[in-house]
Amino acid sequence: MRHFLSTEDWTRGELQALIDQARVYRDAPFSNVLQNKSIALVFFNRSLRTRASFDIGAKQLGAHALVLDAAGTWPIEVLDGAVMDGDAEEHVKEAAKVLSRYADIIAIRAFPKFENWALEKQDPLITAFAKYADVPIINMETIVHPCQELAMMMAAQDNLGATDGKKFLLTWTYHPKPLNTAVANSALLVASKFGFDVTLLCPTPDYGLDDHYMSAATENAAAQGGSLDVTHDIDTAYAGADFVYAKSWGALPFYGNWKAEKPIRDSYKHFIVDEDKMAETNDAWFSHCLPMRRNIKATDGVADSPRSLIIDEAENRLHVQKALMTHLALQVGA
Repeated sequence: MRHFLSTEDWTRGELQALIDQARVYRDAPFSNVLQNKSIALVFFNRSLRTRASFDIGAKQLGAHALVLDAAGTWPIEVLDGAVMDGDAEEHVKEAAKVLSRYADIIAIRAFPKFENWALEKQDPLITAFAKYADVPIINMETIVHPCQELAMMMAAQDNLGATDGKKFLLTWTYHPKPLNTAVANSALLVASKFGFDVTLLCPTPDYGLDDHYMSAATENAAAQGGSLDVTHDIDTAYAGADFVYAKSWGALPFYGNWKAEKPIRDSYKHFIVDEDKMAETNDAWFSHCLPMRRNIKATDGVADSPRSLIIDEAENRLHVQKALMTHLALQVGA
């Protein structure tokens, strides 16, 4: 039995096969391939695109989607040997086993608590579900967002063709609140795995991503003939880019202490993706995972440009997740 927790555990060929199947579903959306199958969608954090695309996608394949809103209502214990005298009334051992008796796939969305990165980078909740479940687990976003990776790469290939040797810019952007690093981690992983020459642009070293993802991306680049560069210079980063991917995230040295970071991040509002920066690229395509604060992260001119793929990428969530559900539900032993 195989889970989909991170693309780190999947080869480029395996991920490409999912994207190829997603294109099949884009052309022919309806099937009974998952008739009488069910997927439990457990949301410890709210969602729009993820919830809608998984729910609708399951129904288009003949499956039943059970949506469980667990945000703030289902405190769950994940530690082995815990003395459960606090808020948690259920242990993940039972929760995972019970849902496994009901559903053919379990999908989890659970953001970090923004308290202790050293602990939360271990992704304890979804890792525990994967340990104790008897059915495949899908990551709907925790400290990585692998489904978003597939949707973004599908959009990139649709418009760039081959991605090997093309310049992929992952740029930090301003946001009034510090956000999860999940999408940035994932963009770095998948772009490097698909042979891009990746540039990470962020204001200072404090905004660099966790060493685990930097190391994984470096290894991917070496294996795929690409490269990984980090810069804090806007002009250098945008020069010659073929694909610009924008995202905001919090500075890890201030993790859980965002009040101290705010005056620092407020000084970098000029990292917005605007028409002047895009003019420095190789007529690049632009995308963002959404939701996106207009004229904060990117200008209206960029977001509404013919080179913007934000809506295409969002649509692709439906197609790639259908491919993923099909693969996992029908795998041998699932």
